[in-house]
Formats: sequence, structure tokens, C-alpha cells
Amino acid sequence: MKSWISFLLPNDEYKEKKMLYFFSEGAIILLLSLIVMIICNKYFNLDVETVLLAALAIFLFYVSGRYIVSGIEYTDISTERAYRKELRVIFIRTIRFVVIFMALYLIFINVPTRLDKWFEILGLLISISVVWFLSSYISLKRSYKKNKELL
Repeated sequence: MKSWISFLLPNDEYKEKKMLYFFSEGAIILLLSLIVMIICNKYFNLDVETVLLAALAIFLFYVSGRYIVSGIEYTDISTERAYRKELRVIFIRTIRFVVIFMALYLIFINVPTRLDKWFEILGLLISISVVWFLSSYISLKRSYKKNKELL
């Protein structure tokens, strides 16, 4: 069945079904969190921007988290050799991101002149890189365990 959301879904039927579950669960949690925020707004003065950002973050973190821990991303990783190779690819991809981000930042934004600005950009870059690497690693580890059990 084709829908306007089809471009977000993978071509694999199993992955597509799981992703639809994740989006549906996320939508229900989003609805419940909005209801809670409406109730809390009677007692606390919540800004519209804060509520919208929190609701968006709840949905995105839930769907992303479920996808990462589900173990469906790396369907072809079932041997130790393939696992090690993919782990190396993830590490290289993260290092490549760091280098490209820093180069583009220095070209388009400018070279930071103060030490605190260097700490800010490096802190942001390291934080993003660690989260990206850990999420990819967790997803790879879960997929490897799941695929190994299926064999």
C-alpha cells in the first residue's frame, strides 16, 4: 500500500512494518504528552515554543530510540568478521563527520578567536560524534545478536 509517508519507510517489508509500529507508538506517546502538557499548563505557565519543542523531541527520541534498540538496521551482519568490518566503517564514518564538520565550520563560520569559543565548538562536535557513534554501535550490536540467533 502506498501512502504519502512511504518515502520515509524502508523497502524491506519487515522493516517497514516495524517502522510503522514505531511511528504509531510515537504518535500515541506524543498525544499523551500533549494532554499532560495541557493539564500542566493550568498549574505552570508553559510557553508555546517549549511545549512544541518538547513534544517534537519526545516523538523523535522515542522513534529513534526504538529503531536503534530494535536491531533491524543491519540485516546482513551475522558473522564476527562482518561485525568487525561494520564497526570499523562506523568508526571511520564518525571520524569523517568530525573532519568535514570542523572544516566546514572553519570555512563558513570562521576560526574562533577566543579559547571559550573553541571549547564550545569542540564540545558540540564531540557530543554529537559520541551520540552518533554510540547509537550506531548499539544498533549494530543488537542487529548482530539478533541475526546470530536467527542462524
